[in-house]
Amino acid sequence: MKNRKQIIYKTDAAVSPEDVSSVFKMSGIKRPSDDLPRLQRMIDHADVIITAWVDDKLVGIARAITDFSYCCYLSDLAVHKEYQNMGIGRELVRLLHEHVGEEVALLLLSSPIAMEYYPHIGFEKIENGYRIPRMR
Repeated sequence: MKNRKQIIYKTDAAVSPEDVSSVFKMSGIKRPSDDLPRLQRMIDHADVIITAWVDDKLVGIARAITDFSYCCYLSDLAVHKEYQNMGIGRELVRLLHEHVGEEVALLLLSSPIAMEYYPHIGFEKIENGYRIPRMR
């Protein structure tokens, strides 16, 4: 059974836009999954990528932008639906926080459907924020 296999976590492992696209699509996260050149740019310009693998299959990803000193923006946290509810998202966040260090605050924007999830894995809801939305 797939869900019984060992999950291997890697920091800054090479990932293809096709693998990332697949995880995004199978996780339910809304990202430009069919725009492979854009996904490649997202991979190339991330400061930290933590991944979860079963054999050679990417099943989870945390992609972040950080200064490694004060703040870290968790841009993407996605886990393939067949591997959700196994603690993979929590472990990806734990490994990210360990990687960037205790001085660094983790920040993220949540989709409405994930608002209940993030407090469950240690995030505190904040109300003070602003954004200029992307155009596409």
